[in-house]
Amino acid sequence: MQLDFKEIFTAFMILFAVIDIVGNIPIVIDLRKKVGHIQSEKASIIAGVIMIIFLFVGQNILSLIGVGVNSFAVAGAFILFFIALEMILGITLYKEDDNSAMTASVFPLAFPLIAGPGSLTTLLSLRAEFRIENIIVAVLVNVLIIYIVLKTSSKIEKLIGQNGISIIRKVFGVILLAIAVKLFAHNIKALFDQVV
Repeated sequence: MQLDFKEIFTAFMILFAVIDIVGNIPIVIDLRKKVGHIQSEKASIIAGVIMIIFLFVGQNILSLIGVGVNSFAVAGAFILFFIALEMILGITLYKEDDNSAMTASVFPLAFPLIAGPGSLTTLLSLRAEFRIENIIVAVLVNVLIIYIVLKTSSKIEKLIGQNGISIIRKVFGVILLAIAVKLFAHNIKALFDQVV
């Protein structure tokens, strides 16, 4: 087992930007108002379990349908690119609204808000570049931060304010855009090398 702080930190930052839990605070607060209470522990643990399971079986699912990790990583780069555009430009390209009072902690909070298509695709893209134990540590650190943010979401909103949240979203959007370009360039090169 080789833990690499640089890999853990990079994987953590990528996941943190994709999950965008700080940017999702207004959605979390809105959910809390609608359903009265959100089980922060339950939402964080379920999201973490979904991400770690997908990290291990995602590749097998891909080989079943005959898709390589590099191809998936290129597709992931496109998703990251569009998520970054949403964050920077403040537009919504895709949003699914479903709020059930009984299951708000699991759906839509744990899935697809935290462990959604973006973060799951990112995990497999990361797997193409980083060691699996470093990615797991990055996921666990993110789950811990998600739990803290969910638990203190109303305080954070009061502290940072709408403008603060908006600035954070845009900054992480730019970081994510750069990561998407790097991911695309690295994996498209690997794909061309396979063809040649």
